[in-house]
Order: sequence, then structure tokens, then C-alpha cells
Amino acid sequence: MTLPPRVTDRAFARLAEIADLTGDARPLRVGVSGGGCSGFQYDIRLDEPAADDMVLEKDGQKVLVDPVSLPFLQNAVIDFTDELIGARFVVENPNASSSCGCGTSFSI
Repeated sequence: MTLPPRVTDRAFARLAEIADLTGDARPLRVGVSGGGCSGFQYDIRLDEPAADDMVLEKDGQKVLVDPVSLPFLQNAVIDFTDELIGARFVVENPNASSSCGCGTSFSI
């Protein structure tokens, strides 16, 4: 069964904090592009929405996924982590057969 990605409450809360701190209330885009040390890499950034994006929304915060990236992100979880190595948005992707140590690239 294929499901769209899910965004955690922690990720939506961090987006709201970013908007409050910086005044930049653009949605978070989570995409997949070719490259990285494992074949594909995540592209996570603030961006303007496009007409064909899937929009995941909660409490006025939005996460965008483009239609090309969507199959790679089925059933994935988009989260925010604050660890010793740094604070960042992360993707827990059950479709990835392997990933690199930095967590930004993966293979299918």
C-alpha cells in the first residue's frame, strides 16, 4: 500500500519557529534528486509552492513534495532532529535500501 509521506509534529513546530525567528514563512520543500554518494539525495529547503506540489499542512505550516519526488518518498517520515551533530530536518525512508552516513543520500 502506498501512502504519502508523513510529517511529524516536531517538524511542523520547527517550521513555525523558523518563520517566527526569520520572518521567512515559505513552506519546506522535501525533494529527491540524482546524485550524492548513494545515488539519490534529499533536497530540503524553504521554497515557493508550485501548482503540482503535494501539500502537507498543519497549524498553518506547509511541507511541499513535487510529483517526481513523491514515489521515492512513499510511506516516509519527515522529521526534525536536534542532536550533537546538528539540528536538521531528516527523512526516515522505508524505500531506501541503503543510505550514507550523513543521511542526505540513499539508494533504492
